[in-house]
Amino acid sequence: LSGLAQQAVTLKFHTFMAPQSNVWLTMHKPWMEKVEKESGGRIKFEGYPAMQLGGTPVQLYDQAKDGVVDVSWTLPGNTAGRFPRIEVFELPFMMNNAEATSKAYWEYVQTVAQDEFKDVQVLALHVHGPGMFHTKDKLIKTADDLKGMKVRGPTRQITKMLGYVGATPVGMPLPQIPDALSKGT
Repeated sequence: LSGLAQQAVTLKFHTFMAPQSNVWLTMHKPWMEKVEKESGGRIKFEGYPAMQLGGTPVQLYDQAKDGVVDVSWTLPGNTAGRFPRIEVFELPFMMNNAEATSKAYWEYVQTVAQDEFKDVQVLALHVHGPGMFHTKDKLIKTADDLKGMKVRGPTRQITKMLGYVGATPVGMPLPQIPDALSKGT
């Protein structure tokens, strides 16, 4: 058994993030490199950004669950209604400190919502800092500035909120965002 524990393993890491994205370059790649280094090279990764192994971002959780990949990084909000207990962490204006909220998120899942992830081993959960609007030509300072604008809602909760403040929510896969921003669509 100890010989098995020392065997080298190569894990497939799959995500929808583009290879030039900040998340891939400053989080995913350094994490894989750190694991490889700290394992003395016993654990290696094959990294597949931008859905290179196929499927859609919505399917990443199932790819890990079904053993198609070993590790996936995804957004639970991509699968509206699948993880109802954790949707509270997607509500707008509910946090102002990403680190503290990420710790609360982790504790909440470990103590209250473990059953939502019973088919996988969760390695990390986190939120990002308070959301920002990325626009081509218009500065958003108040909710009134959103009236009449077409805005992508990243989650079902944010999409609802956008509609409530008078924006026109738009569904759009992440890979299409840079092109849409450059064209103003």
